[in-house]
Amino acid sequence: MTSRQLVRLVRDAALAKKARDVVDIDLRKKSSLADFFVICEGDTDRQTRAIADGIREAAKAKGLSPLHTTGEKDGAWILMDYVEVVVHVFLPGERAFYDLESLWTAEPMVELARRRRAERA
Repeated sequence: MTSRQLVRLVRDAALAKKARDVVDIDLRKKSSLADFFVICEGDTDRQTRAIADGIREAAKAKGLSPLHTTGEKDGAWILMDYVEVVVHVFLPGERAFYDLESLWTAEPMVELARRRRAERA
C-alpha cells in the first residue's frame, strides 16, 4: 500500500466515525519524518478514541499496525505512527493550541479554511 492509499484509508475511517475537519498535509518535500500527516478532530475524548479505534481497525484489515500510538488514555491528542503516515486525532482546543497545520503547510490559512469548508459540503 502506498502512503497516498494509506492516507485515503485513514481519511475514510476517520470520516466513518464522524471526525471533523480532516486535513492531510504532504510532507514529502518538507521533512523525512513522514510522507503525510493526517489531522482531524472529535468533539469529545470518547469520540477521539472511537476515531482512533476505527482507523486502527481499517488499517488492521489491510495488514497494517501502527509502529507507535500515544495519547489514547486521555483522548485529547491521539498520535498514531504508521511510519509514512502519522495520524493526529485532536480535541478542538488541543488542535487549536498546537496548530500543526500552520507549522507544516505553506498554504495560507485562508485557503486552508476554504478547503475545510469545501470538504464539509
